[in-house]
Amino acid sequence: MLNVTLYTQKDNPACEQIKIDLNELQSQFPHRLVEVDIDSDELLKAKYNKVVPVLEAGPFTLKGAVTKQKLQMTLGAASDRKNQLETLEDPVYKMRVQKGKTVTTGDKISFWISKRYLLILNLFMLIYVGLPMFAPTLMWLGLDAPANVIYRMYKPLCHQFAFRSFFLYGEQPYYPLAEANVSGVKTFEEVSGITNLDDPYSATRFEARNYIGNETVGYKTALCERDVAIYLAILGFGIVFGLNGRKAKSLHWLAWILLGIAPIGLDGFSQLLSQFEWEWLSSIIPYRESTPFLRSLTGGLFGLFTAWFAYPNIEESMNETRQYYIKKFAANNKAEE
Repeated sequence: MLNVTLYTQKDNPACEQIKIDLNELQSQFPHRLVEVDIDSDELLKAKYNKVVPVLEAGPFTLKGAVTKQKLQMTLGAASDRKNQLETLEDPVYKMRVQKGKTVTTGDKISFWISKRYLLILNLFMLIYVGLPMFAPTLMWLGLDAPANVIYRMYKPLCHQFAFRSFFLYGEQPYYPLAEANVSGVKTFEEVSGITNLDDPYSATRFEARNYIGNETVGYKTALCERDVAIYLAILGFGIVFGLNGRKAKSLHWLAWILLGIAPIGLDGFSQLLSQFEWEWLSSIIPYRESTPFLRSLTGGLFGLFTAWFAYPNIEESMNETRQYYIKKFAANNKAEE
């Protein structure tokens, strides 16, 4: 039997008329009618409020008040297609039909996630960037053991060089290398006593990675300046995106590359390549050490525009998933009646 889904709304004359027409066509085109009230879900209400009724029969969709003749043609085309697929024993079609007959625990979990994905992402980002900033607080409170657990957790995820990290509860928010030429601040070499850091292959770099700080200089975050900026920007966009009703359109991929990827790539790779001890390269790219401002700026831009590019696309995908399960649950409830 053909499945027909009708998105309806109470006290809508066009919805009532299409149900009357469907009932009259039942003998000619046997079908099972599944009604979905768009007022039952904000997503459906926003999508169909101005176009109900909306009828789906196979791959065909009708919107608004339609004539009985057009409805008859649509049901006929959907029935013919269904019969043809069953005759050909199309495996994809058979699998889809079988999958639609039962509601699994996985379906319920997927539906739950599709409704709350943004909350999940924002909570994940809050925890992910919050723990590295909580580690120095624990050190400041004298709770070294749990703080060190956090530092070890994030070590595989970030280089954790102290001269490229923020510090909390100390004299300065950062202690860059002397080569960064940041005026008005103490350098990392001055406060730590660790030198020879301009050589990327020196053993002292590992000392700088393990350096956490002290009561005077403060304690470093478990993520570097660039990473903190990236994840804070993603979290910030996620919060604004939610407060804005998830209405922002996805950033064009070219704008994402130019505004998000290019600055961080230029700053990061120019620094990296300049510090390789290759004579042919040093004549092209002079030695440079980026500054806390540039790391934070390029990281923030990357996080902001990456989230702007990705979150609206995720929203669209999750909305499609959510509508699929609303339709599937309604069809299964109808079958059980």
